[in-house]
Amino acid sequence: MLPHCQTSSFCDILTYMQEEPKKQTIQSLVSLIEKYDSKADLDLIRLCYDFAAHAHAGQTRKSGEPYIIHPLAAAHILAERRIDPIIIAATLLHDVPEDTAVTLKDIEKNFGSEIAHLVNGITKLGKLKYRGVERYIENLRKMFVAMAEDVRVMIMKFADRMHNLQTLESLPPEKRYRIALESLEIYAPIAGRLGMDNMKGELEDLSFKYVYPKEYIRMRQLRDDRLRGKEQYLEQIAKVAKAELKKNNIHVIEIQGRNKRLYSLYQKLLRKDNDITKIYDFVAIRILVPTLGDCYATLGILHKIWKPLKGRIKDYISQPKPNGYQSLHTTLFCDDGEVVEFQIRTPDMNQQADFGIAAHWHYDEQGSRMPKKEVQWAKELAEIQKDVLNKLSDLEEIKIDFLQSRIFVFTPKGDVIDLPEGATPVDFAYHIHTDIGNKCGASIVNDKMVSLNTELKNGDVVEIITEKNRKGPNADWLDFVKTPTARTHINMYKKHEILPGWLKSVLK
Repeated sequence: MLPHCQTSSFCDILTYMQEEPKKQTIQSLVSLIEKYDSKADLDLIRLCYDFAAHAHAGQTRKSGEPYIIHPLAAAHILAERRIDPIIIAATLLHDVPEDTAVTLKDIEKNFGSEIAHLVNGITKLGKLKYRGVERYIENLRKMFVAMAEDVRVMIMKFADRMHNLQTLESLPPEKRYRIALESLEIYAPIAGRLGMDNMKGELEDLSFKYVYPKEYIRMRQLRDDRLRGKEQYLEQIAKVAKAELKKNNIHVIEIQGRNKRLYSLYQKLLRKDNDITKIYDFVAIRILVPTLGDCYATLGILHKIWKPLKGRIKDYISQPKPNGYQSLHTTLFCDDGEVVEFQIRTPDMNQQADFGIAAHWHYDEQGSRMPKKEVQWAKELAEIQKDVLNKLSDLEEIKIDFLQSRIFVFTPKGDVIDLPEGATPVDFAYHIHTDIGNKCGASIVNDKMVSLNTELKNGDVVEIITEKNRKGPNADWLDFVKTPTARTHINMYKKHEILPGWLKSVLK
């Protein structure tokens, strides 16, 4: 993971070196936890480890290492992110009921109901393996149910998957590819939907290496070439910004460097027709200030120092993403005409951006946790499970509706609507209400009339004009709609239309 950098040195983000992994022990885990939670029950952590080590005794991984190395590594992944020790304790035990003779009742008897509940949640997920589309969709349903019941289970699952990806070399090439592809297409997007950008980025880059090895090497080379020699320049830009903000009585808590992740760079290049000159955020300067008012004041001051690039100012504070992400983004022509992206946020916004729903169980530098604040999408998980997942029988539909890249568009009243990339005004209309979709006649996007098959883009303001006398949707819409909701309602209407008149009247 690339470190956050103070203004004193930006070289860490620009020279990403693979460090030799340090040997992980129960003592190193306990030491990590102790640093951020002085009240943690460290004896409980040690007891969970001893219990798991005894249960897994004699078991080895494909690499030949003792099996206990895996839950211990997954626990370290969470401790490095300062996650609640109770989740870490459960992570140490997460494979015990599945892979050993020890039962869930034994875990509850020894460690209590909360830890047993978390271990049960991950056990119910089982080992998600591809065994044909129908079986796989059933497993995905289990995952969504587990999230709806207790999202902490997914935090454990992501850590489990991350360590599996870090140790793929010991598996046969075909299995490596399958696990990496599944992580890229299923796990990473779910982490993104839960606002866990930090975890999403790690899962993507670990998978990218195995799914698209040539592109992975190319992106790494491209990024390194692009950023070589920029350390001093970026450090100077950060110093100028900090000095100007201080002059205007704005306290800068921290200035961080944020290097663009490799898979994110790859996706962006694909969207930009491989035109490298259109990528402005190889590195971003992130400014943390105390209050929301300071965020907007900082934006104004930066725009006085340097000229903003048109169309690149994004206000995710007044209009947060559905997963809870808040920040101000602006891209500026800085000294010597170099283009630099700035992100401005408060420390709470920064925690939410990095950890998403996991921020509720993440300890900050002062050793306190964020107040409980539900992410809207997490609240809706149970409803999603009941309403949509039960209708889906196609893995591709699940990928499109839930797991592919999302866009955020707005109603004329400013409500945020979360849709898959490539969605159209018809998809938007059905998202609002079935009747609006069925009677959709025309659409206005950003005050301009557009055709119903227009692909919507991030930030579009969409208005649907309905036709009162319209009987129902046009079957031709099936050629361009992207969401299963829209497709289902159009198909239902089509089937209804071919019924004989007498049966239609009975069904009314």
